[in-house]
Amino acid sequence: MHSGENMAVQYPLLTEKAVGLIEKENKIVFIVTNDSKKADIKKAVEKLYDVKVASVNTMISMKGLKKAYVKLKPEYKAVDLATKLKVI
Repeated sequence: MHSGENMAVQYPLLTEKAVGLIEKENKIVFIVTNDSKKADIKKAVEKLYDVKVASVNTMISMKGLKKAYVKLKPEYKAVDLATKLKVI
């Protein structure tokens, strides 16, 4: 099996900034494993949540956590996914 694409996504991030991105930019922020690649994150999010991903950007936080900014395709609403995940 590929380097654990199912394990790439750990949990959605719930900060004011992250919630703002859901509403303004159709993005959801996830904490992911430090070794996960953008392609793995995209596949995992699409598979786990039954959505289509437009793009993934990642960064390492000051605490050493890897954040994935996942932008959904326009026909999918981050608000709906966030509600399903009980993020908002």
